[in-house]
Amino acid sequence: MIVLDTHTWVWWINGQPSLSRGAQRAIAKAASEAAVYVSSISVWEVSQLVAKGRLELTMDVESWVHKSEAMPFMHFVAVDNPVAMKSVHLPAPFHSDPADRIIVATAIVLGYPLITKDRRILDYSHVKAFW
Repeated sequence: MIVLDTHTWVWWINGQPSLSRGAQRAIAKAASEAAVYVSSISVWEVSQLVAKGRLELTMDVESWVHKSEAMPFMHFVAVDNPVAMKSVHLPAPFHSDPADRIIVATAIVLGYPLITKDRRILDYSHVKAFW
């Protein structure tokens, strides 16, 4: 069971070679166990990036998200009360980006490792994260 950071999810779904070999293996293993998790805040991030022209997809964002949702091994995690509260009370030091805080809080609440290339998250000792 793993949680994907937003960029990891995008790169994996789009088949981009940007993923590390370790990330590719972990995602393939988790997919075979129907255990890939993505925070719903990542849907918001992708929608924002597309709206601002900072991310191009091969289809409209709604179709792209629906395609992800239809994958039987993907689970989208709502920003529920425990995740929301944890994101506010992460042990210091951690940066203030709300989406990153929610993604990290999701991984902590679920107790699953987070796959990310984000150095600020990788260096944060309060979440299990790898690339």
